[in-house]
Amino acid sequence: MYLKKPLWSEGVTKPANSNESSLPSSSSEPESEAASAATKAVEELVNSLNEQRIYREVTLALRTGLRDASAEFSFLRLRGLRSLLKSLRSIAQSDSTILLFCQTQSIPELQVVPVLFQHSLKEMEDEKVTSLDHIFSVKPMKITSPSTDAEVALALRVLEGCCLLHPDSTHLAHKNNAIQVLMNILSTRGVLEQGACLDALISIMLDSSANQMVLKVKLGHETLKVVIQLTQGEV
Repeated sequence: MYLKKPLWSEGVTKPANSNESSLPSSSSEPESEAASAATKAVEELVNSLNEQRIYREVTLALRTGLRDASAEFSFLRLRGLRSLLKSLRSIAQSDSTILLFCQTQSIPELQVVPVLFQHSLKEMEDEKVTSLDHIFSVKPMKITSPSTDAEVALALRVLEGCCLLHPDSTHLAHKNNAIQVLMNILSTRGVLEQGACLDALISIMLDSSANQMVLKVKLGHETLKVVIQLTQGEV
């Protein structure tokens, strides 16, 4: 593969048999302009390459975390959630990385919120055995371990981080019936999950009239008013 000579390099490279003492004084100004243009072009190239590198790192971290967060076993999902939460904390340190994260959430396979509700925050129903065919067949039955308390609490923290960094994640949460799921967690889970659930509940209601309307139906107007005041720091 042969790379073309960059356009900004023209006029920058000096002839091999020339030296600065032989150049007339009138040529110093064009040379300085050419050097300035070359420096600017190099800076733009470096910034572009750096942005591409950061984007690859963000997407790789999301793919790795989502792969484990979608696993059948709770300890693998817990590892994936820890990785996602660590990535979100790193992303939150810079406006440029936050923008890159928002761009990744427009790609279905990199969206974090749907994975949370499909696995860690999924409501487990009592599975009744209606057939014993899986025992006598060659194909094994798929078994998914239930979510532990630590897993649910960590998933709620990841949900909170996604909604704070990416406002459109509140719409994804609404599509996954987030209000109903969080209300069930508040009524059935322990103190660890309830604390994280309240923070997540506030985050999914920010600038989301759809989630606010659902909560209004669930709890009533007065309770919704208090929650909104809490989100705005008025209480």
